[in-house]
Amino acid sequence: MSALAGRPARRRTLFIELLRRPAGVAAAAWIALLLVSAVVSSFWTPVDPFATDPYSAWKTPSLQHLFGTDSIGRDIFSYVFAATRTTMIVAVLAGVLASVVGIALAALGSLTTRWVRESTAVLIDILIAFPTILIAMLLASIVGGSLGVVVTAVGIGYGVNIARVSRGEIRRIGRTDYVLAARASGVGPAGVLLRHLLPNVAPTFVVQLSLAMATSILAEAGLSYLGFGASASTTSWGRLLNDLQVYIAIHPGSVVWPGLAITLTVLAFNLLGDALRDASDPRLRSSRLARLTTEETR
Repeated sequence: MSALAGRPARRRTLFIELLRRPAGVAAAAWIALLLVSAVVSSFWTPVDPFATDPYSAWKTPSLQHLFGTDSIGRDIFSYVFAATRTTMIVAVLAGVLASVVGIALAALGSLTTRWVRESTAVLIDILIAFPTILIAMLLASIVGGSLGVVVTAVGIGYGVNIARVSRGEIRRIGRTDYVLAARASGVGPAGVLLRHLLPNVAPTFVVQLSLAMATSILAEAGLSYLGFGASASTTSWGRLLNDLQVYIAIHPGSVVWPGLAITLTVLAFNLLGDALRDASDPRLRSSRLARLTTEETR
């Protein structure tokens, strides 16, 4: 009963700690706005993002076209708005895949026999030598460019990163007294992993997960810009940059909007990851409380 009562309290503490970090709150608000935009854009946009009108080419920003139009008369705001759906789908799927790969490899590298641990360590060292973007480009050249290629490459690439970073922490925690006591009392490897190891590596895991989602956004935009990512029938900030970069010398303002969207979104994921890490790390909370107590006693 006490354990169940403690969980809401921990969640409230995490929420309060997050609210004390303005950068984290702003990042969370931006990501929440993107999630709402992704849902809304699935059934409504101000204008059809693929509708063209040669007579409305290069319209300046106005109430009718908030971000103006491009060379073929497409409404840039509607296109950027609709492309949030592609961005969030890629970020979420890549994050889920990276989590599964990272947790699986970290568990194999920490909770199994010596032979399996050493083999997993060698596999991680080999895979981590290949940059994520390079893996995505290699897969795209073999099977063709698609969002699935981006998700797979980033998920595997950052899953290996998560495993490498978490492996040492899991090993250290696995040698602590309370974990040894849990094993001696009959708790299996899965129970030890879920109850004791993962909660303690959560701060590190959250940061790596946020980096994986930010990297997936950059990878999708970069590969779409190069023609290896989203197809022509899919809205994408990177593909829009590809379409507009030919005219950047004549209409430089047109590329600001998709570029700004990519920059703010990647920055938001990084800031939110840092804020969640700080809020969920009991050592940082303890040091802050000790500092406040010291200041009050003075």
